[in-house]
Formats: sequence, C-alpha cells, structure tokens
Amino acid sequence: MNGILIINKDLGYTSRDVVNIISKTFQTKKVGHTGTLDPEASGVLVVCIGKALKVCELLTNHDKEYIAGITLGIETDTLDMTGKVVSTEDVFLEDKNIYEAVNSFKGSYLQEVPKYSAVKVNGKKLYEYARKNIDIDLPKKEVVIHDIKIIDNILHKDGKIFFKIKCNVSKGTYIRSLVRDIGNRLGVKAVMNSLVRTRLGEFTLDNANTIDEIKNGKYNLIKIEDAFPDIKRMMVSDDEGFKIKNGCPINRFVDTDKKFIFDKDNNLIALYRNDDDKARVYKMF
Repeated sequence: MNGILIINKDLGYTSRDVVNIISKTFQTKKVGHTGTLDPEASGVLVVCIGKALKVCELLTNHDKEYIAGITLGIETDTLDMTGKVVSTEDVFLEDKNIYEAVNSFKGSYLQEVPKYSAVKVNGKKLYEYARKNIDIDLPKKEVVIHDIKIIDNILHKDGKIFFKIKCNVSKGTYIRSLVRDIGNRLGVKAVMNSLVRTRLGEFTLDNANTIDEIKNGKYNLIKIEDAFPDIKRMMVSDDEGFKIKNGCPINRFVDTDKKFIFDKDNNLIALYRNDDDKARVYKMF
C-alpha cells in the first residue's frame, strides 16, 4: 500500500499514536508522519504509507495554518494550558491595542523556542533540561508569519482577555511561542488555550479523515504524485524506463526543476530533478 492519508487528529492522541493506529490498521510498518502535532492540538496530520515515505521531507517544508485560542493574564511553564501556572494577573487593554499587536507580527522575526520542546542543545532535548529544572539558553530561529489575524470577538472576563487568531506560518514556527510573544508585545502574560491545525501545504480539514473513518475503511488515499500538483509528469518508453530504473541521468528539464517519471503503463517509477546540465534521480519508487 502506497500513498498519503490526511488525518483529522483528535485531542489526546500523539502523532506517534496515530502512526501506530495506521500501521496496525493496514498491517504495515512503513508508516510515518510529516510533522508532529501535540496531544493538546487537533487538526491536520499528514501520514505517508509505503513508498510515500520517500517524499516525507518534501511535505514537511510546507507552510501551515492554525487557529489558536489565547488567554491574556496567565503564564505557564509550557506556554499552553497543559503546564504549571507560573503567574497570573488582571489585564485591562483596549481592543485596538490587541489588534495592533497581533497584526504587527506579520513578516519574519527571531523566535525563541519553548523550553518544553524536542529541539536539541548539546545532544539533549530541551524538555529533558526543563524537567530537571536546568536553566539553559534557549535557541532562537527566524520564522515567517505569512498572515495573521484575530477571528471572532475579543472577550473581556474576570480580569482576563480571550480571543482567537488564525495564522499562516513557515515550517518550524511554534504557535505557543508566538502567543507568548504577542503577550510580551502587549506587556502582559499570555498562554495558548487551544490549537487546531487547519492546513498543511495543500491539505486541509476538508479532505481529512478521522481515525474512526479510517478504521472503518472510509478514507481517501492520495497518490504520491497527486500530493504535488505543481510537479509536472513525463511518460517514457521502455528503453528510457530501463535506464531510469538504473539511475541514469537524462536531459535537463527546461520547463521545471522536478518531474515525476512514469513508464508507458502509467506506473510511477521515479522523481527526477535538475542538477547542473542533467536531470538526475531524486527519489526512486
């Protein structure tokens, strides 16, 4: 079985849980996901099966879209509501100031990663340091917020402020950190209270299946080539196909950087990409 599943992950499941369920359902160990979605988050999780594992890295580079709930006036050690409350405060801000702060994040900025994350420093994951109360300088990396806006109304209640944002972000962006940074810009504490990933690249919740649907045989398995509509396709003869299956380079493409190569029976055999004066094997299927 080869292809890509778009999962609408429920709250409480880890990404590894989903991979294990898919592996058991289809009785194959060749299963992997293209980007972790935390247990407290729901939404789009892309899972590759069989030969589709060879294109996982191409899918992980895609932009992502999220809807995140934010509470102003609370700080936790994990930057979300699963963590220990570090401090609270009453917050009184005008809505226009909140809109201005959120909108100001559109573009690129240097983001400090959360201390409870799997990013490695000196060979150890940051959460390993955090769990032992070891202080360490947290790394920063440049991220891009392609679009961000407040959705629904801003709610002021009991000294706290609640609202939701919708954002389209680059690979590697931590939404928990973005929420913290919005609070910092406003001069208040902030915590993420909910998170839904609504899109990963071209894949949205509209074409996602639940775990229960997949267990019951109701799912849409996407072909490898159909997951990349921007990559053109080329059919080759038996002689050319034989050479390609043996890794031979072919003439450089003039109209595109990559191409899926099919044999005359319409079987996908390789993905080639331009390399200097020739097109060479990138992935063999």
